[in-house]
Order: sequence, then structure tokens, then C-alpha cells
Amino acid sequence: MREARKFKVPDALANLYEFANTLDLRHFTHHGVQHPQGDELTSPDDLAAWMRARGLAAEGTRITPAMLGTAHQLRSGLRAYLARDPDERRRNKDALRSLNKATRLFPLLAEIRDDGGMVLAPAREDALAGLSHIVAELYDASASGALNRLKLCASDECQRAFFDRSKPGSRRWCVSTLCGNRMKTR
Repeated sequence: MREARKFKVPDALANLYEFANTLDLRHFTHHGVQHPQGDELTSPDDLAAWMRARGLAAEGTRITPAMLGTAHQLRSGLRAYLARDPDERRRNKDALRSLNKATRLFPLLAEIRDDGGMVLAPAREDALAGLSHIVAELYDASASGALNRLKLCASDECQRAFFDRSKPGSRRWCVSTLCGNRMKTR
């Protein structure tokens, strides 16, 4: 089961959410078990498999080490942006600069569909074209306002991306009974 469905992230943000969470920085103990940190994208083959599993790459897609570095740059810029409070995102020049630098590597084209609607499509024609769909999700989420609800957990021990489903959109932790409780009891 994909994590996005499990946590009821809207389909329009699913790849963006899961891409941000390919880096797991959680380092807390829960019920006596230490959570292991990890990175789903440690090799070109890992990235190719991750993209294929989401329909972002065809079977046999070859990713180079340089392409993996480009993907890591996109993920890093995205996570730095999501770590900011939505009101602060526009004002934080470092986060904006980092994300803009990363998204420049994934240019998009406006294409007209058969039904007359328009969609942002990858301008890249290489194996990383599928990651351009994540940049398109980022754009669409920004335009619709849904991006303000995609955040990183405020707990230093977690930093997991989550979709804020609360009515006021003011959640700070991915799970209030876990991360929020740990932070509040300190």
C-alpha cells in the first residue's frame, strides 16, 4: 500500500508527498523500539525502481549517478521548503533559492489535451522526465492552495512530510499523539 493512501493524502499530491518522504530522518524510540533512519534513493537503481512503481518511468529506465544527484537536489530543495511554516515560505529566501535551483532542472511545457484542457508536461526527454511530474504537482498544489497543507513534522526527531487535514490547517506534527505528545511533554 502506498503511504499517501494510508495517510489520506490527496491523489494530486501523492507523488510529491512520497518523494519528500523517501528520506526518513526519524530517530525516536516508540514502544521501546528505535526507529531506523533510511533513504529509499541510495542508488540509481533505487530511484529507477521508485519511479517505475509510481508510473513515472518505463521498465528498463536507466538512471545515472549524476541523475540520482539531480533527484537528491530536488528532494533537498523540496524538504527545505516544506520545513517552513506556510506563511514563512514566501519570505525565506534560502528555501526559495534552493527550491528554484532544483526545479529549474525539471522544465515543464503547457500541453493541450484532447479534451481541450491543459496540463503541465515534462520538457525533459531523459530518464528523469518522470520527476518533472512531481514539479508539476508542486505547481498545481501551489496554485490550488493545497501546498500550504503539505508540511514537515515540527519534531526534530521526525521531520516526516504530512498532509494537514485539520480544518484550520494549523497542525505542526504528523501525528499529535506521537510527535506532538513527545514535544509537549518536554
